[in-house]
Amino acid sequence: MTTVSRFATINGNRVHYVDEGSGPTLLMLHGNPTSSLVWQGVIDRLSSSFRCVAPDYPGFGRSTAGEGYTYTVREHAAVVAGLVEQLDLRDYVLAMQDWGGPIGITAAAQDPARVRGLVIANTWAWPVNGDPRFEIASRLMGGPLGRLAITRLNMFVNVMLPLGHRLRKLTDDEMQAYRDAMATPTARRAASVLPAAILGERQLLEETEEAVARFADRRSLIVWADKDVAFQERELERWRRLLPASTVVPVPGAGHFVQSDAPEAVAAAIRSSFA
Repeated sequence: MTTVSRFATINGNRVHYVDEGSGPTLLMLHGNPTSSLVWQGVIDRLSSSFRCVAPDYPGFGRSTAGEGYTYTVREHAAVVAGLVEQLDLRDYVLAMQDWGGPIGITAAAQDPARVRGLVIANTWAWPVNGDPRFEIASRLMGGPLGRLAITRLNMFVNVMLPLGHRLRKLTDDEMQAYRDAMATPTARRAASVLPAAILGERQLLEETEEAVARFADRRSLIVWADKDVAFQERELERWRRLLPASTVVPVPGAGHFVQSDAPEAVAAAIRSSFA
């Protein structure tokens, strides 16, 4: 499906977003190093019955950061909240994966009344300081050598994206789109900031976990890939505790980028829960 590119100016940034279809609104948020493209397979399957809105954070995809933008989680959340206000999205379902969780919950907490429900897709919303897996990943990838690998070698796109797909191989066009978006070391700066934030944004993540309680009364769907090396059974169980009334739909064999790896399964789960 051909997607029409749309742009909005938010907080001095030129923000690209997809806005396809009509019906109940889905706000679909990506992680690192992806963009709205990671949701395209789901959008293709749902835009006949949903309005699918998917932005690129500044520095990702086709969005351009304004002067002074430093690619922090709070800045990304402020951009998402600004887009919600500018488009006047109401009664929307917030779909989040990877960094989309902390960014999305932080943004949605600014006006919870607009949110109809949540879709949790291999993400988190709490501090992970003290967890050896995340401690090692954050210190390694957020340190000098990790930043060098990300900015100079484009490691996140060239290595982590393929590894995060277990059920299918990304097409040449998809890989080229991600490479084009991060074609230079400067363009990869946004991707290099977030690994250190896994540990460094502890206060924000504490606030995010508290904010999840504001949505405990909304319908929530957890679609969970079981071959994700980052978010595993421990994180799934924590989501179950935070959202005890949620529906859990496992996606067997899928990797970290579950919505891209298994778009049919994710779309079907969303349709069943929110159509």
